[in-house]
Amino acid sequence: MSQLPTQQIRGPYALQAAHWTCEADFEDAVIAFAQAHGWLVHATRAAPSGKGWRTPVKGDTGFVDLVLARAGVNHHWELKWKNNTPEPEQRVWLTALDGRCYWETDWDYIREVLH
Repeated sequence: MSQLPTQQIRGPYALQAAHWTCEADFEDAVIAFAQAHGWLVHATRAAPSGKGWRTPVKGDTGFVDLVLARAGVNHHWELKWKNNTPEPEQRVWLTALDGRCYWETDWDYIREVLH
C-alpha cells in the first residue's frame, strides 16, 4: 500500500493509508479528499435499530456508498475493504448506474480521478 503525500489541506486523507483500520476510515478519507477538491458528496450512514445496524431506505437496497458530483461529472462508487466484494444487490446498482467499486489499494487512482 502506498503512502500519501503530505497535503496542505487537513483531513483524514492526509494520513498514511496504512493507518486506516476499516472501510469507514477509507470512506472518510475519500469524502474528505473529494470535498477538499470541490466535489459534492452524498453518503448514507447506518444507524442502530432493534435488529442491529440498519440503513433506512425507501426503494431498492444495495445503493452505492458514494455519489460524487462536480461540474456536470458524476461518480457512483461502492467502497470495499480488503477482500470484501460487492453484494448481489450492490452489483445491480453498480451496473444500472455504470458505477465503480474501489478498494483501499486504489487510493492513488481515486486521488487522480478526484483531483
